[in-house]
Parts: sequence; structure tokens; C-alpha cells
Amino acid sequence: MFLSLLENPMTTKAKIVDLGQLTRLTDQWKSDDLKVVFTNGCFDLLHPGHIDYLEKSSLLGDRLIVAVNANVSVKMLKGAERPIFDEQDRAKMIAALHFVDAVILFEENTPEAIVERVLPSVLVKGADYKISNIAGAEIVMRNGGKVELIELKPGFSTSSIIGKLKGLNG
Repeated sequence: MFLSLLENPMTTKAKIVDLGQLTRLTDQWKSDDLKVVFTNGCFDLLHPGHIDYLEKSSLLGDRLIVAVNANVSVKMLKGAERPIFDEQDRAKMIAALHFVDAVILFEENTPEAIVERVLPSVLVKGADYKISNIAGAEIVMRNGGKVELIELKPGFSTSSIIGKLKGLNG
């Protein structure tokens, strides 16, 4: 275990990359014949459901990229009271997970432009999605990749956790 940590000295901060850095990383991984997995989300309040989902995503390949919605994107999707944590804090929490290899922030409603640029081998979303509604799915499949749906851990969602917390305070 200790030796494997020494083999990958990438710090949490170094895992948070921009699109140019991500493209260079994915090009290198692909040239090394590594299977690149991509997923995305707000990850507004990191919880056991997120950990389970991301860990299962990582098992579908050799390298896991997680695109995290920037603050402006979270507000558009979830409302004015969100996000709970700032985009840099959310990115850092995701990057701290040992099975995550790269994190990128995006401001758009979907990460489709990033997916198109990196062309992952596997695109992952929760099983609450339909493949036809997943941003970038068509691009990935057209380029020989696949789209995987992962069952979500029951009882965990950021919205329900926030609701519970509001109930305790109200």
C-alpha cells in the first residue's frame, strides 16, 4: 500500500486541471493503452452515495476523470441556495479521493464539450438517467466508446440531506 502511494505522488491540487492539461493527460493515458473513464456532477455535499458511485466508476477503467459543475452551473441546475460548498472546495474534495485521477470544473449546463475533447473510453452516469439523455453519450459511442449506468446507493442524495438538515434547524 505504501509503495503504491509513492508510485503516484500526484497531489490533490495537481489533480485539478484545465482543459489543455486534461487533453495532454488523456492523450498520454491513451498512448499508454489505458482505458479512460469520465463522469460528472455537482458533488455539492460529498456523501456516501457519491463515494460509492465514483468508486464504481473508477472500476470501469484505468483512469477516472470527474468533471465538477462550477458554482454558476450548480445555481442554474439546483437553485439560488446552492451550491453549499464553493467550486474549488468541491473540486478539491473529489480530487482527494485516491481513485480519481483528474478533476475539471465546467460552467456550462453539461460537460459535452469536455467529453468531445477527451473522448473517453467509458462515459458514466447514474442509473436515474437514460442513455439518450446523457450529454456526450452519442459522441462517445460514435467513437467506439461505451456508456455505463451505475445504480445509485439508496437513501443518499444531496437534496434529501439538505432537506433533513433544514428540518433539524427549523
